[in-house]
Amino acid sequence: MSLRGRNDIDVNNEREAEAARTLQHSHEFNFDSARNERNTRWVVILTAAMMTGEIIGGWVFHSMALMADGFHMGSHTFALGITLLAYWYARRNARNPEFSFGTGKVYDLGGYTSAILLLVVALLMAAGSVERFLNPVEIQFNEAIAVACVGLGVNLASAWILRDRHGHPGEAAEHGHDHAHRDHNIKSAYLHVLADALTSVLAISALLLGKLFGWVWMDPVMGVVGSVVITRWSIGLMKDTSGVLLDKQPDSSLLRQVRERLEADPGTRLADLHVWEVAPGRFALIASIQAASPRPAGEYKQMLADCEVLDHVTIEVNPP
Repeated sequence: MSLRGRNDIDVNNEREAEAARTLQHSHEFNFDSARNERNTRWVVILTAAMMTGEIIGGWVFHSMALMADGFHMGSHTFALGITLLAYWYARRNARNPEFSFGTGKVYDLGGYTSAILLLVVALLMAAGSVERFLNPVEIQFNEAIAVACVGLGVNLASAWILRDRHGHPGEAAEHGHDHAHRDHNIKSAYLHVLADALTSVLAISALLLGKLFGWVWMDPVMGVVGSVVITRWSIGLMKDTSGVLLDKQPDSSLLRQVRERLEADPGTRLADLHVWEVAPGRFALIASIQAASPRPAGEYKQMLADCEVLDHVTIEVNPP
């Protein structure tokens, strides 16, 4: 083959590749992920610093509640590190064509992993508290209370940093646009911070009651109470994230809105409809339409154009 012939083939291949790229659209989802990542990094630094202080303080002053809070914060430092890793990995591979629908589900994978760690911590807290209840030790209340108060201050500062960047525990969106706030990765970070704050409050309460009334048994009891509450939070987060990872259908309001629009014409019905979340607040849709007077697929897509949460829409039109 001549040099000119090879050059013509190379040019044609480049044009075909460029044409293929123009037919594709980006699966890079932002939704404040950079800000969430930055805020989480600051929380990791604060939590790691306080973790060290509380573990040392609990060991020196013989407070199970204080040590539980310290180890709890230590596990959260690790879990928050997973949150940061998820943001980094999703950002690094945002334009990687190997991910058919982008890397949005990495955030839910990070949230699910953090939820499992949260549950493990709760079980360890309960076991340690029961052991301390059966084998009580002398507690240096003044020193332990001081350290626990500092820990609570760090937790509140962390919660402020992550404010308005999370979904509340057990939250379920009722409208399509509400999905934009369901970043389960940052929600997991927020729940870890809430669990830290709760443990600190319970530790301070137990230590005060022990100091004022001699109720030393309140120290392990508060540890058990905290583990129960944290277990409920972790199970709720696992349910939310696992639904996304298993492509569970979104809330009924979005499905109802899609169905009403696509079936607006007489003699038109949806033979098949699949909607699933591909990133926080972003959904993919595949619909099979049977119509007596079929329209072009583009017109059906236009009916859903103002549904901002739908990022990837595929329409198949068939005669009845």
